[in-house]
Amino acid sequence: MNIEISNGRIVDPQRGVNRIASLFIADGRIVGNEVPDGFVADRRIDAAGCVVCPGLIDLGARLTSIEAELAAAVAGGVTSVVVPPDADPPLDEPELADRLVHRGQEIGKARVLPLGALTLGLKGERLAELAGLKKAGCVAFSQANAPMVDTEALLRAMEYAATFGFAVWLQPQDHWLARNGFAHAGEVASRLGLSGIPVAAETIAIATIVQLARDTGCRVHLTRLSSAAGATQVAEAQAEGLPITCDVGVHHLLLSEHDIGFFNPHARFVPPLRSQRDREALSAAVAAGLAAICSDHTPLGADDKLLPFGEAKPGASGLETLLPLTLKWAAAAGVDLPRALARITAAPATILGLPAAHLAPGAVADICIFDPAAEWQLSADSLKSRGKNSPWLGQALAGKVKATLVGGRVAFAG
Repeated sequence: MNIEISNGRIVDPQRGVNRIASLFIADGRIVGNEVPDGFVADRRIDAAGCVVCPGLIDLGARLTSIEAELAAAVAGGVTSVVVPPDADPPLDEPELADRLVHRGQEIGKARVLPLGALTLGLKGERLAELAGLKKAGCVAFSQANAPMVDTEALLRAMEYAATFGFAVWLQPQDHWLARNGFAHAGEVASRLGLSGIPVAAETIAIATIVQLARDTGCRVHLTRLSSAAGATQVAEAQAEGLPITCDVGVHHLLLSEHDIGFFNPHARFVPPLRSQRDREALSAAVAAGLAAICSDHTPLGADDKLLPFGEAKPGASGLETLLPLTLKWAAAAGVDLPRALARITAAPATILGLPAAHLAPGAVADICIFDPAAEWQLSADSLKSRGKNSPWLGQALAGKVKATLVGGRVAFAG
């Protein structure tokens, strides 16, 4: 199908493009900003007043219902989703990963990029069949939120991964320091009588991972950084030249421990929302390019949140709010639009080693078209995801997706 997108503000962070222009698409790929010879559009999209950017890449989205969550993804401008391996059953066999990838292709919405389980059953003991999982479409290997208590097992896993050039994604949280906690170990947790998780749970884990990366040469991606001290450690590791990247959940850029309020279960996350100082430091680190931003999409049923804070399941539905919350963060942090969009397009693509997330001629036409000024109210009815859990319910957000193209096909039109 030939598609013409006209009158839009093209923002391509990877190439430094930020101007009003048209974009022409043929056979699933971008052919340029000028009308090609003999080009006849089968569909025209008027993007006046809208931003035209590469499709968003979300580095963390759980698909409890693959049809609903992939529909939510494209409704949020997300064209590729990285799926953690903590499904039921865990993605520790090539057949499971292959089935997930092909099911995503059949649905025809966002691309599915699975993370294979690093260990069988995510038990942190025996390695899963990494080579087979890679062949089945896994982009890297992870324990998700499951602990890797045995440091020797982690060392052997990273040695093996380094041998074959595989990347290992780890959540930096010490099991023993975090196992009984529900909130950041600070003034709010003390006042509310909640068991706390200290920042040391993150920094000790990062120190261990960094040393093992130094010893093995393994490529490591740290997921859901939450603290100022953790950001400093990652910056130092990168300055040393170690192959370590990281991401931050968008909620940790906008919320702090104070947003727990009076035991608000929608503000329970893993890792927990930390201090205002931590939030500000994370914001500065992301603005400086240290980390990518992800949604950490965790769709839950209503009953999972209608519980006391410590018993409620952690997480929020985030695929449809990744873009507006990133825009909200950028406005508060004084970050311009191209730099903000880079954190959810070019930066994730670089972490994944994908040649995507740009709008140059010849690129696959994964595109998000959104109105940055359009406001909408987040409600259960407005979400396509089956998870209606979000700390932003009832609030107005700016940034509405008008259309999402995946491989040159309109996967969503608002």
